[in-house]
Amino acid sequence: MQYPATHLVVMGVAGSGKSTIAAALSRQLGWACAEADEFHPQANIQKMSQGTPLQDEDRWPWLQEIQNWMTAQAHEGKSTVLTCSALKQSYRQLLSQAEGRVLFLHLHGEADLIGQRMQGREGHFMPPTLLPSQLATLEPLSDAELAAGSLRLDISKAPEELVKTIIAALRLPADQAS
Repeated sequence: MQYPATHLVVMGVAGSGKSTIAAALSRQLGWACAEADEFHPQANIQKMSQGTPLQDEDRWPWLQEIQNWMTAQAHEGKSTVLTCSALKQSYRQLLSQAEGRVLFLHLHGEADLIGQRMQGREGHFMPPTLLPSQLATLEPLSDAELAAGSLRLDISKAPEELVKTIIAALRLPADQAS
């Protein structure tokens, strides 16, 4: 089945490597790329900067903006790569309503590894103290999501290996992945 556009949502908790993988996929595929963090209203950024976890009422308008962006890109015939925590299945259901095919690439790994990565980051508003709340909120991909083509990927593997795995598993056109 051909889709007018494909949206690869690189998801997972903070520090799982979403930005690294999304940037590499965008380069390989030549697709538009966006960071979900760019869609957060200032009030959400302030909450997270102060160590306050976001609640659903904080996230719904943010997720709607992301879905709107994906649909706008699809209307222009563009496939996309997007980073978004997409921690709950209900969030992913909303994002899946964007025009085009929406697939989730769940980057998962050990909490210790993710915590180490967060400690080494500079200039990000998400403090490592919020990792436990993200892990508690995370709902892994369902069997139905996996059956629809979404992937679960182990972050202990090198980013280059993960990108190759994604491109092969999703059978993305070789001419786009050159």
